[in-house]
Amino acid sequence: VQLQASGGGLVQAGGSLRLSCTASGFALNTYAVAWFRQAPGKEREGVSCISARDATTFYANFVEGRFTMSRDDAKNTVYLEMNGLKSEDTAVYYCAAKSAGQMLRLWRSQIAEYWGQGTQVTVSS
Repeated sequence: VQLQASGGGLVQAGGSLRLSCTASGFALNTYAVAWFRQAPGKEREGVSCISARDATTFYANFVEGRFTMSRDDAKNTVYLEMNGLKSEDTAVYYCAAKSAGQMLRLWRSQIAEYWGQGTQVTVSS
């Protein structure tokens, strides 16, 4: 049973990346999922989250319409499409999952039942 984050890399400012968060051993569509990020020397912060029941999404203010979170239940995967990347988006990105109905609790507490291992996103200016 695990959650695996992937898709990070090095991109120029203004570029795009798509992060994936794939579950194995459990059905990810029965969990709320969030993306968090942590830059060097900074606290981990929420980026976006998606509910289990109706795929309602929520984004941090700094996203400013640049990112889109979605889920593909057939692939047991949640995605974070990131466009218009800025140097300040450089961080390790983590996905996390918590039982259905607990999206806000996951967002506020950062306490999850499953965490992915993190994927590095580096944006060069």
